[in-house]
Amino acid sequence: MPHPFKHLKEDIDNIVAKDPAARGFWEVLFCYPGLHAVIYHRVTHWLWVRGFHFLARFLSNFGKIMTGIEIHPGATIGRRVFIDHGTGVVIGETAEIGDDVTLYHGVTLGGTSLDVGKRHPTLEQGVIVGSGAQVLGPLLIGAGARIGANAVVLKDVPRGATMVGIPAKMAGRERPAQREDAFRAYGVGLNAPDPVGQDLKGVHRQIEALCKRVQDLEGRLAAAQQPAKPRRRKAPPAETGNDP
Repeated sequence: MPHPFKHLKEDIDNIVAKDPAARGFWEVLFCYPGLHAVIYHRVTHWLWVRGFHFLARFLSNFGKIMTGIEIHPGATIGRRVFIDHGTGVVIGETAEIGDDVTLYHGVTLGGTSLDVGKRHPTLEQGVIVGSGAQVLGPLLIGAGARIGANAVVLKDVPRGATMVGIPAKMAGRERPAQREDAFRAYGVGLNAPDPVGQDLKGVHRQIEALCKRVQDLEGRLAAAQQPAKPRRRKAPPAETGNDP
């Protein structure tokens, strides 16, 4: 296992690259609670895997008090993980977070069972989870996926997908070539489609088509029920008076 402070500089450089409000190395080092929470976790995880569970939990709790971010020392966090703002973030014991993941404030990576084994999500490389989002259970969030703000994810998410809503539904799917270079703050873009709105539009189109069909059938039925007009009888030929 690498030293807890081995990747500190690249963590800071990553924050400077992703946050336009960051004005340099020293500001990020001293003024970003998300970075402080990651530093606390790297120390407590180092202790946890060596069997110092009580000390790890004690320091982890102290880190939560100082930063407002709760990360269980048993969780696994990769390189260049950015917790932006951070207040209210909760990361469970068996959560696994890959490299280049971004989490915003209010995110929960939680468990839904009392099992001792794997019960928290796994986030692959480059995942972005927007503020207030809940990812619950031993789910797999594919590389490059985006979880929109306040979404509640209860199922696995494929690579590159954008998920929004409660429960979360897929709002879009990006190609890998686009995904690698695109960073979307809070997990979604300004023009991200609304899957619920799309479903409602589809239902509206179906209703319009049914209404037109009903109107057509009613017109045909009314025409069929109209009484037939009586035919005019031809007048008999006039008598000429030349009969014998």
